[in-house]
Amino acid sequence: KPASKFGRAPAGAFYWWNGGPQLYPNVEYQKNALLYAQTAYFISIIVAQWCDLLISKTRKLSLFQQGMRNKRMIQGLMFETLLGVFLCYTPGVQNLGTRPIHGLHWFCGVPWSILILIYDECRKYWIRQHPGGWVDRFTYW
Repeated sequence: KPASKFGRAPAGAFYWWNGGPQLYPNVEYQKNALLYAQTAYFISIIVAQWCDLLISKTRKLSLFQQGMRNKRMIQGLMFETLLGVFLCYTPGVQNLGTRPIHGLHWFCGVPWSILILIYDECRKYWIRQHPGGWVDRFTYW
Protein backbone atom coordinates (compact mmCIF):
# COMPACT_ATOMS: atom_id res chain seq x y z
CA LYS A 1 0.00 0.00 0.00
CA PRO A 2 1.56 3.32 -0.98
CA ALA A 3 1.98 6.15 1.50
CA SER A 4 -0.41 9.07 1.26
CA LYS A 5 0.61 12.40 -0.28
CA PHE A 6 1.20 13.78 3.25
CA GLY A 7 4.08 11.37 3.92
CA ARG A 8 2.27 9.25 6.49
CA ALA A 9 2.67 5.54 6.84
CA PRO A 10 0.21 3.45 4.87
CA ALA A 11 -2.82 1.94 6.57
CA GLY A 12 -1.79 -0.85 8.89
CA ALA A 13 1.70 0.51 9.55
CA PHE A 14 2.37 1.29 13.20
CA TYR A 15 5.67 3.15 12.98
CA TRP A 16 7.65 5.26 10.56
CA TRP A 17 11.36 4.65 10.95
CA ASN A 18 14.37 5.32 8.72
CA GLY A 19 12.20 6.72 5.94
CA GLY A 20 9.97 3.68 5.65
CA PRO A 21 6.98 2.16 7.37
CA GLN A 22 7.54 -0.49 10.02
CA LEU A 23 4.74 -2.98 10.44
CA TYR A 24 5.98 -4.07 13.86
CA PRO A 25 7.22 -1.98 16.78
CA ASN A 26 10.93 -1.36 16.99
CA VAL A 27 11.28 -2.48 20.61
CA GLU A 28 15.01 -1.70 20.88
CA TYR A 29 14.46 1.85 19.62
CA GLN A 30 11.57 2.36 22.06
CA LYS A 31 13.66 1.08 24.96
CA ASN A 32 16.57 3.41 24.13
CA ALA A 33 14.26 6.39 23.57
CA LEU A 34 12.76 5.80 27.01
CA LEU A 35 16.21 5.61 28.62
CA TYR A 36 17.30 8.87 26.92
CA ALA A 37 14.10 10.57 28.10
CA GLN A 38 14.56 9.30 31.66
CA THR A 39 18.16 10.53 31.69
CA ALA A 40 17.09 13.98 30.48
CA TYR A 41 14.44 14.02 33.24
CA PHE A 42 17.07 13.04 35.82
CA ILE A 43 19.32 15.89 34.67
CA SER A 44 16.35 18.30 34.81
CA ILE A 45 15.88 17.33 38.44
CA ILE A 46 19.55 18.11 39.11
CA VAL A 47 19.16 21.52 37.47
CA ALA A 48 16.03 22.25 39.51
CA GLN A 49 17.88 21.22 42.67
CA TRP A 50 20.53 23.85 41.94
CA CYS A 51 17.86 26.50 42.21
CA ASP A 52 16.18 24.86 45.23
CA LEU A 53 19.47 24.96 47.11
CA LEU A 54 20.00 28.63 46.26
CA ILE A 55 16.52 29.74 47.32
CA SER A 56 16.70 27.87 50.62
CA LYS A 57 19.86 29.72 51.72
CA THR A 58 17.87 32.35 53.58
CA ARG A 59 14.31 32.75 54.77
CA LYS A 60 13.76 36.42 54.03
CA LEU A 61 16.95 37.83 52.55
CA SER A 62 17.31 37.86 48.78
CA LEU A 63 19.91 35.61 47.17
CA PHE A 64 21.42 38.73 45.60
CA GLN A 65 21.79 40.37 49.03
CA GLN A 66 23.19 37.23 50.66
CA GLY A 67 25.72 36.30 47.99
CA MET A 68 27.49 33.01 47.32
CA ARG A 69 30.18 32.83 50.00
CA ASN A 70 29.43 29.35 51.33
CA LYS A 71 32.19 27.15 49.92
CA ARG A 72 30.58 23.89 51.08
CA MET A 73 27.40 24.77 49.22
CA ILE A 74 29.35 25.48 46.04
CA GLN A 75 31.18 22.17 46.49
CA GLY A 76 27.82 20.44 46.89
CA LEU A 77 26.54 21.99 43.66
CA MET A 78 29.67 20.90 41.84
CA PHE A 79 29.51 17.37 43.28
CA GLU A 80 25.85 17.00 42.30
CA THR A 81 26.63 18.15 38.76
CA LEU A 82 29.70 15.93 38.41
CA LEU A 83 27.71 12.96 39.71
CA GLY A 84 25.13 13.59 36.99
CA VAL A 85 27.90 13.80 34.37
CA PHE A 86 29.45 10.60 35.71
CA LEU A 87 26.15 8.70 35.61
CA CYS A 88 25.38 9.91 32.08
CA TYR A 89 28.66 9.64 30.27
CA THR A 90 30.74 6.92 31.95
CA PRO A 91 30.71 3.63 30.04
CA GLY A 92 29.68 0.70 32.21
CA VAL A 93 27.69 2.88 34.59
CA GLN A 94 25.00 3.16 31.94
CA ASN A 95 23.80 -0.30 32.94
CA LEU A 96 21.96 1.60 35.69
CA GLY A 97 19.61 2.95 33.04
CA THR A 98 21.19 6.20 31.89
CA ARG A 99 22.27 7.21 28.42
CA PRO A 100 24.66 9.95 27.23
CA ILE A 101 22.39 12.85 26.34
CA HIS A 102 23.08 15.78 24.04
CA GLY A 103 24.41 18.87 25.81
CA LEU A 104 21.32 20.85 24.87
CA HIS A 105 19.19 18.47 26.94
CA TRP A 106 20.92 19.71 30.08
CA PHE A 107 18.95 22.94 29.69
CA CYS A 108 15.42 21.46 29.71
CA GLY A 109 15.02 22.23 33.43
CA VAL A 110 16.44 25.75 33.27
CA PRO A 111 13.12 27.56 32.56
CA TRP A 112 11.52 25.88 35.57
CA SER A 113 14.52 26.73 37.75
CA ILE A 114 14.27 30.36 36.69
CA LEU A 115 10.55 30.32 37.44
CA ILE A 116 11.20 28.88 40.92
CA LEU A 117 13.88 31.51 41.57
CA ILE A 118 11.67 34.40 40.45
CA TYR A 119 8.75 33.13 42.52
CA ASP A 120 10.86 32.81 45.66
CA GLU A 121 12.56 36.17 45.22
CA CYS A 122 9.13 37.80 44.85
CA ARG A 123 7.89 35.94 47.93
CA LYS A 124 10.90 37.07 49.99
CA TYR A 125 10.49 40.64 48.77
CA TRP A 126 6.83 40.61 49.79
CA ILE A 127 7.72 39.22 53.23
CA ARG A 128 10.31 41.96 53.75
CA GLN A 129 7.82 44.65 52.70
CA HIS A 130 4.91 43.25 54.76
CA PRO A 131 6.34 41.60 57.90
CA GLY A 132 3.74 39.60 59.80
CA GLY A 133 1.39 39.52 56.80
CA TRP A 134 -0.35 36.52 55.23
CA VAL A 135 2.60 35.62 53.02
CA ASP A 136 4.96 35.86 55.99
CA ARG A 137 2.72 33.68 58.19
CA PHE A 138 1.84 30.98 55.67
CA THR A 139 4.88 30.67 53.37
CA TYR A 140 7.68 31.37 55.84
CA TRP A 141 9.41 28.16 56.82
